[in-house]
Amino acid sequence: MKRKRPGSISQTLFSAGRTSQPLAARMRPRTLDEFAGQQHVLAPGKPLREAIERGIPGSMIFWGPPGSGKTTLAHLVASTTARVFVPFSAVTEGVPRIREIVGEARGRLESGGSETILFIDEIHRLNKAQQDSLLPPSEDGTITLIGATTENPSFEINGALLSRTRVFVLQPLGADDIETLLQRALEDRERGLGGLELKVEGDTLGTIAVEADGDARRALTVLEAAAAHVGSGGAITPEVAREAMQKRFARYDKGGEEHFNLLSAYHKSLRGSDPQGALYWMARMLDGGEDPMTLFRRAIAMAAEDIGLADPNALLMAVAARDAFHMLGPPEGYLPLAEMTIYLATAPKSNSVVVALGAALAAAQETPAAPVPLHIRNAPTGLMQELGYGRGYRYAHDAPDAYLPQEYLPDELRGTAFYAAGPFGYERKVAERMEWWERKKGEGEKERDKEEEGGTGDAEGR
Repeated sequence: MKRKRPGSISQTLFSAGRTSQPLAARMRPRTLDEFAGQQHVLAPGKPLREAIERGIPGSMIFWGPPGSGKTTLAHLVASTTARVFVPFSAVTEGVPRIREIVGEARGRLESGGSETILFIDEIHRLNKAQQDSLLPPSEDGTITLIGATTENPSFEINGALLSRTRVFVLQPLGADDIETLLQRALEDRERGLGGLELKVEGDTLGTIAVEADGDARRALTVLEAAAAHVGSGGAITPEVAREAMQKRFARYDKGGEEHFNLLSAYHKSLRGSDPQGALYWMARMLDGGEDPMTLFRRAIAMAAEDIGLADPNALLMAVAARDAFHMLGPPEGYLPLAEMTIYLATAPKSNSVVVALGAALAAAQETPAAPVPLHIRNAPTGLMQELGYGRGYRYAHDAPDAYLPQEYLPDELRGTAFYAAGPFGYERKVAERMEWWERKKGEGEKERDKEEEGGTGDAEGR
């Protein structure tokens, strides 16, 4: 008889039917009490659990990261409510298949059979026509729709379908919950690895649970791979587990919601003067494959929006860092990116430029026809000079301090202040300068009043 090779899993461990499925599929919980995590929606008394136990789940969408239990929970809804579970692939199937499922569901209802749960994994991949085809049967009760998605339904599901479903947000599983699942898989002789009599050294299960990053499926897959490596009666060590785990990949999508979440976290860390947080989110995006130009664009905008004139060098730094990256390329180009990130995070902050821009744009929209005051108009022709263009203009450099007070706003906006200098960094100097100009303006107005009383006039404007 041919001997089995050491390190292989004996065929006596599992039946043929069970070994055809991965461990994660075999260990799906059979009851709500076995379901790990998600107590914010499944604890006794929570609306979702009560709806399932009362047998009236209604159409719903489970939104959560991979391995958080979306598909498992859909199976549990079907089994607990005694409904027929019909899966649908949003990747390979289309509207004709939906019509076929709906027809079969209607036939079961008319013959007094069970109700139907139509489960659509990756429901965000459905196009508009496919989503629209689900509206009538889910609204009239022919089917109970359960969708699973890793993407934000607000962006990926049309409003009509969203209005007919409840959205439940599933969270990444905690390390304790995942460790419980791993221990259960090790002990279960019927569905799990209990027949292998494996030894687990130290905190190996804890290591797998932590490095699974909230993904129960990944953790169980790693445990199964480690078991296959050491064989029946073998010892799973932390080193074996890490070998089975291989690289931990960043949970990041460059086009979906997580992209904008991390970019927002980066910007808010810069604005909040936290270089540690800004560096971390920068590194997370780089590790996830983000184009560094995306980070530079956000940083350049942030330098103008959140630092502004409190440190005018911030914008120069951001632009220079971008140019340096173009010259160096990765990985050396990450150094100016990191330097810029630290500089922006630790720079004094001011949003006075944003406020001033908003106020000026609003004023421009409210007074779109306000004429330019005559004294600051150009007068290149004799006719324009006769009409008073440029008359009364005061040339600033005629004064020793290069400032001669006069009005530059139209009459409708006379005295309006759009920009107010902030109290930090370079803007403190700007504030002092503006205060000095205001004093000079007051003095100039008094002088002009005296001149007008004496009948004197200003020379022809330049």
